[in-house]
Amino acid sequence: MTDDGVPTLSADGLETYLHCPRRYEFAHVHDLERGDDERSTRDRVDLLRTALCDALRSGETDAEELGAAASNRLSELWRGHDERFHSRAQRRHERTVLEATLEAYLERFGVEHAAGIDRLEASTPDGEFVGPDRPLASTRPLSDSAEARTSATQLRIDAPVDYVYGDGAALVGVRFVQTLAPLGFLRYRSEWEGDVASLFVDHFDPGTETFEPRVVGALFETAVVLDGLRNLRDDLELGDRTCRYVQLPLADRSGTAVNWVQDTVEASIEPIDLTDVYVDHHTYGMTHEHRNETVDSRLVDVAGDVVAESFDPSAQWEEIETHACSDCGYTVCCQDHLAAEVRFDG
Repeated sequence: MTDDGVPTLSADGLETYLHCPRRYEFAHVHDLERGDDERSTRDRVDLLRTALCDALRSGETDAEELGAAASNRLSELWRGHDERFHSRAQRRHERTVLEATLEAYLERFGVEHAAGIDRLEASTPDGEFVGPDRPLASTRPLSDSAEARTSATQLRIDAPVDYVYGDGAALVGVRFVQTLAPLGFLRYRSEWEGDVASLFVDHFDPGTETFEPRVVGALFETAVVLDGLRNLRDDLELGDRTCRYVQLPLADRSGTAVNWVQDTVEASIEPIDLTDVYVDHHTYGMTHEHRNETVDSRLVDVAGDVVAESFDPSAQWEEIETHACSDCGYTVCCQDHLAAEVRFDG
């Protein structure tokens, strides 16, 4: 809840809700912790994203100076990293992987993105463009049904990025992620029409077996980030720039090649621009606005259900039980799961 009484949600939280409303209740209402097998990977990614953001914040745009700033910061953070490794060899290897990933980022993106940040800062000295977790937010009106169940008329959804840079006539938000795997086939689609639109609609259709909370969650996040970027653009009077949203994976093993004999690592980073799979090109062609009413209306509906504390998963329980329960850390205390486990058929 913001200071002005507006309910506040996060895009990550909405994805949790899409997996299972009860899981959201345990995680975000009751604040219960769950086991996390990816904690160590996430912590190492956080070190790297912090080092890169600190280097970008330094104002360096020369490749050598930027690389030195990022490398020195990573070394400093690594010295304080207390992860338990099974051997010194593993610790050395994981650091080598981080260094190779840092080098891959700097080689492909570093100077270009640093220069884009520098140009924005030169044109708007009061602007804050580098995080990590640089906040962006979208304020949405609640649907009539949600408004009737709550005392609020609108809500705020947060979706931070790690930095924003200028790319020609575009304002680009960049978020570092572990891997692009959760995006599913969004990685291979470049427009909304067709497969993406069908999957999105089918996820909410009780007559289908489609259950794709991560894909739907990514589209919700994209909608929030793009709206947040437009708000930033307008607040800072950055002109009539288009807005784009890019994710960069920092722990994607498919982009890492290890030579165990020579003890070397080579890494590559393949970005994904999620803008075009969200933008309804037909609508955009008519209005020249980056928007998709199908995604936006569903976003408001789901967020309204969260604000109204609608945590009963029964409406989609068959799909949730099949796809979400198997990797849920809350099954031991979930009444819905336990009831399903002990029910009698017949």
